[in-house]
Amino acid sequence: MADENTSHRRGVTGSVASRPFHFVAWDGGCLFIGHGGGIVPAHAHYAIQIAFGSEPGIRFGAGEQDAWTEYAGAIIPSRQPHAMDVTRVAANVVLFVEPETRQGRALTELWLQHGIAAIPDALFAEVAPPLFAAYFEERTTAAVEREARRVVQVLTGGVEPAVVTDERILRAVAHIKAHLDAPLTLDDVAEVACLSPSRFRHVFVEQTGVGLRPYILWRRFLRVWELLTAGESLSTAAHAAGFADAAHLSRTSRSTFGFPPSAMQMARPLPAGVAPGGATPSQSPRSDAERGAVSNPASTP
Repeated sequence: MADENTSHRRGVTGSVASRPFHFVAWDGGCLFIGHGGGIVPAHAHYAIQIAFGSEPGIRFGAGEQDAWTEYAGAIIPSRQPHAMDVTRVAANVVLFVEPETRQGRALTELWLQHGIAAIPDALFAEVAPPLFAAYFEERTTAAVEREARRVVQVLTGGVEPAVVTDERILRAVAHIKAHLDAPLTLDDVAEVACLSPSRFRHVFVEQTGVGLRPYILWRRFLRVWELLTAGESLSTAAHAAGFADAAHLSRTSRSTFGFPPSAMQMARPLPAGVAPGGATPSQSPRSDAERGAVSNPASTP
């Protein structure tokens, strides 16, 4: 339940993450989860945001000078200006959902017609403890991804993510993932799928639930975060994911997520684990030597 608080944010700033956060991603979504955090000044971004703490107390406001409102958890619409304060919760998680996916559209329809939406206490109690238990007790990417997907599924009323089964689109997706460091045009990807551009556009949306352009951008961001958690520099990650340079990546990240990659202190990836049904999680496993904390040089947005 939301609770109004009359304190204001004039002159208050803070880092996005004061301690390393873990990053977990899947097609159409990703999350940052960990201890600590600060106050994020007012901003807006493309991705839908779902955020909550290990206990109620996370706070949001719709503008720089507005009073804080305390939530058990909140859902933030695409392009909604907001500030966030996670200093009152021991641990917190921020999930981002691509608005053009099937689940993103369901979130918008069910929750986001009137600005920031409060996650009801009953739903918070249903989804928050399992996600934090997966993170603190199971400690694998697969476990965190499983519970994160469940959060989105519960909040969308059971809407399932799109599953790609068409071999032509599977070839196209494999091509995209293998060539993120290069320009990717509709004509080129359609040729890989042996379809005309117009037909490919239709089949791709039908299979993935999202257009080609936002899909490619989402994959580029996932590649960036995977490389940063592996210890690569911002410049190296930017070029490997197809951005012109680190500045281009930072501008696009601010527009999509509300902060540049340099604002986050990244922890090394969790062990991969095994997803339900024996499938591998979205992130590839890392060696023991690669685990531990990574801090980006800059700590403020």
